[in-house]
Amino acid sequence: MPGIIYGTAWKKERTAELVGEALKLGFRGIDTACQPKHYDEAGVGAGIAAWLAGGGTRAELYLQTKFTPLSGQDSQRVPYDANASLADQVAQSFQASLRNLQTSHIDALLLHSPLPKTKQTLEAWRAMEAIVDAGAVAQLGISNCYDLKTLKALYRSVRVLPTVVQNRFYARTNYDVEIRAFCREHGIVYESFWTLSANPHLLASAPITALARKLGRTPAQILFRYLSHESVVPLTGTTSQNHMQEDLAIFEFDLTPQECEAIAALL
Repeated sequence: MPGIIYGTAWKKERTAELVGEALKLGFRGIDTACQPKHYDEAGVGAGIAAWLAGGGTRAELYLQTKFTPLSGQDSQRVPYDANASLADQVAQSFQASLRNLQTSHIDALLLHSPLPKTKQTLEAWRAMEAIVDAGAVAQLGISNCYDLKTLKALYRSVRVLPTVVQNRFYARTNYDVEIRAFCREHGIVYESFWTLSANPHLLASAPITALARKLGRTPAQILFRYLSHESVVPLTGTTSQNHMQEDLAIFEFDLTPQECEAIAALL
């Protein structure tokens, strides 16, 4: 998994163009979902296909998609049979993702959110495990899981362990301090989204703005680099070519332990 991932939600008719641009500039991780309500997954596939036609290879790319339960879908555009069993919905959604993305395999398949009942979450997960068994997915994960008890229960109950947790990174959940600690302890990659949009106060804080001036970087770069030092993989959904380049440049510099401690004190 790359250290930063390009997120494709809300790109609509610009999806293919922006995915192609992100790949051309150097992104090698792409996040999407089989959820027409918020993602144009076929547009993601078109952007990837254009990049591959220009000389890129599938082996260079980390591609991550999600199964979105019925409650998270637009009722007029459900990408699977809404009346099918949950296991069949997972299988149908995954096949739709393969078609949309024009690929034979996915690097990571995430459950877009826990379902209302633990039994349902486990049923969906077991259907995802069957896809791993078939060799079409390398890793499984979960998104929008903000309760540590839920994550622990999932970890204890499944055969194919989660290797990714993708959550909104914001103050309302105390920045998932406990969940991130659990992830570090168990070798799970924590991915953050809404990292910049939800945290203008962090970007405007004295420690981050001072570091930005000192290092000749932007506050966004400082926050992203801090998170990467904390083993967090941030998602960025920028539509700006300049911001894409800045996001990719976060690995050109390091923060000292003392500088990281100053930022950690803000969380």
